[in-house]
Amino acid sequence: MPKYYCDYCDTYLTHDSPSVRKTHCIGRKHRDNVKFYYQKWMEEQAQHLIDATTAAFKAGKIAQNPFSNPPPNMTAVPPPTGFGPPRMMPPPGMPPMMPPGMMPPGMRPGMPGAMPGGPMRMPLTGMRPPMMAAPPPQLNQGPPNDES
Repeated sequence: MPKYYCDYCDTYLTHDSPSVRKTHCIGRKHRDNVKFYYQKWMEEQAQHLIDATTAAFKAGKIAQNPFSNPPPNMTAVPPPTGFGPPRMMPPPGMPPMMPPGMMPPGMRPGMPGAMPGGPMRMPLTGMRPPMMAAPPPQLNQGPPNDES
């Protein structure tokens, strides 16, 4: 029976069956090795980007402070004024309206209230009233009826 080799752990498993692979892959050592592998890969990518940026700066392809002045062939465009409807500010305590297609932070497509192009609304179906305490017991206001 062929053995299974795990590249992350640099080891052979004794058997090549789905249950053995699954048990190995959910193990703490394997997960740590996978995390270490990708962490090392990300550090290498970041270092490569830093090296490329440093080389471009030394070659004079990047300005000393790229945010200080616009490039000479670019002109700053002032923001438009007087075009379109006036902007309305929401009442205090209300979230600002989002442009169509945008969602507020923390919302994902498919979440309740995350309707692209429309205002946020919570669905009314499936909602229950809040839990309330049981009403106090009724006290008899008169003598008991003993009509037996």
